[in-house]
Amino acid sequence: MRYLSTLFLLAVLVLWSSCRNDFESNPSTGNLKFSTDTLFLDTIFTNIGSSTYSFKVYNHTSDDFTIPAIALERGESSNYRLNVDGIPGKSFENIQVLAKDSIFVFVETTTDITNQTADVEFLYTDRVLFDTGGNQQDVDLVTLIKDAVFLFPSRDAMTGETETLLLGLDSENNEIRIEGFFLEDDQLNFTNEKPYVIYGYAAIPSGKTLTIDAGARIHFHANSGIIASNGATLIVNGELSTDPELLENEVIFESDRLEPGFSDIPGQWGTIWLTAGSTGHSINHTTIKNATVGVLMDSNDGGTDPTLTIKNTQIYNSSNVGLLARTGNVLGENLVINNAGQVSLNCSLGGTYNFNHCTFANYSSIGTGFRELPTVLIDNNLRVNQTDVVVADLLEANFTNSIIYGNQDLELIFSKIDGTAFNYNFKNCLIRFNDFGDQFAGNPLYDFTNTALYENIILNEEPGFKTPSENMLNIGENSAANGKASTPTSGTDILGTLRNTTAPDIGAYESTTFEE
Repeated sequence: MRYLSTLFLLAVLVLWSSCRNDFESNPSTGNLKFSTDTLFLDTIFTNIGSSTYSFKVYNHTSDDFTIPAIALERGESSNYRLNVDGIPGKSFENIQVLAKDSIFVFVETTTDITNQTADVEFLYTDRVLFDTGGNQQDVDLVTLIKDAVFLFPSRDAMTGETETLLLGLDSENNEIRIEGFFLEDDQLNFTNEKPYVIYGYAAIPSGKTLTIDAGARIHFHANSGIIASNGATLIVNGELSTDPELLENEVIFESDRLEPGFSDIPGQWGTIWLTAGSTGHSINHTTIKNATVGVLMDSNDGGTDPTLTIKNTQIYNSSNVGLLARTGNVLGENLVINNAGQVSLNCSLGGTYNFNHCTFANYSSIGTGFRELPTVLIDNNLRVNQTDVVVADLLEANFTNSIIYGNQDLELIFSKIDGTAFNYNFKNCLIRFNDFGDQFAGNPLYDFTNTALYENIILNEEPGFKTPSENMLNIGENSAANGKASTPTSGTDILGTLRNTTAPDIGAYESTTFEE
């Protein structure tokens, strides 16, 4: 009896389902709704694939329906690629959309600018067509394609191996190599005519100079950067811009991902690496953003002049360190470093450092949002393994008219090993150092009353940055740094504003009026 009841129930279910029309639907009649009427795929470089973008197609009616045809207007020749409801292609038939439901359409593109008439950039467009005839609807697709100068390692035609650079030997005498190439003589001047896109590390040969003109744009693929080899020089000749948004004369180093979603993502490329023995570097009116380490400097050339002079420059969103100098010789002025995953400025393994009118800050939220290290770390030692520590003289570390601040209590830390020189001086600086737990009480390194080390120091007062989380380190008129720099002074701030000759401001920016 139970067996017969089960058969009867199954029969009823089969008959009931056969009467339903859930899987039958009529064609749509031009009544589709879309999440957008135009999909902008933002800017990409020629021959580099875009990110995946999407829009939704809605069925707001109470009935299921089928879209008879979905296709790119340019057809199979289109440089756009679609994925409709999980199916890749460029044309589709009979795509069902259930009542009160929707489907996704995903879009990507890769375009070759050499097939176009424009020289540097052009708009590439197409349409996604839904249905035909009088019921046809569409969504426009728009992408700005930029031409660029592409620099990359060669690939051996026989073995398929990519060109590498020898960095040295490890403890077991094995070669340490990195994917990269040496720039040729005709590549040693980067102009502002087209952006540059670099794959791997572009190395400046020994005895050569890479000169970068004002307004140049340098883009790096993942794990890429610039290396100045022993005896090589990097000269970045950025100039003051008239438009603070466009920064038309600034030199900008960033990744090759141009979409807005990547504009502030740290760690998208490697570093600008000034190796031991490289010399005479100059960086002016430059923005370095979204690197692993903004500038990495190994040793100085032993001379009295700075190995690196860096002025009117911003380093933002480094996943590790903004400026890391090991036994460096650095002169910095109107330098701004903010939002690094570890340290904004690390004067490591001794060296010689002079910073004037600089702003060092860290409001980074990379990872957990909690940093174990301060904004500025100064040390005379470097641990090379579990047992060995290398030490070097800190000949001088002079900070004048500068801000050291961030979202943690202790934003200036020293790491000193006795037996070598450890010379430093802070004058007319605003510093955040809230030692609530008296961790450093009695430590002479942090005796802010010692005028031989600290003169006219402002402790733990607000600098009044505009929006530090967004790398806007301008200060307002209510800033504690306002009018507290040493005099006499001359020149301009990082934006070209003349400094007040009688009461200049601490930091890279002269104060302005804005809502704090």
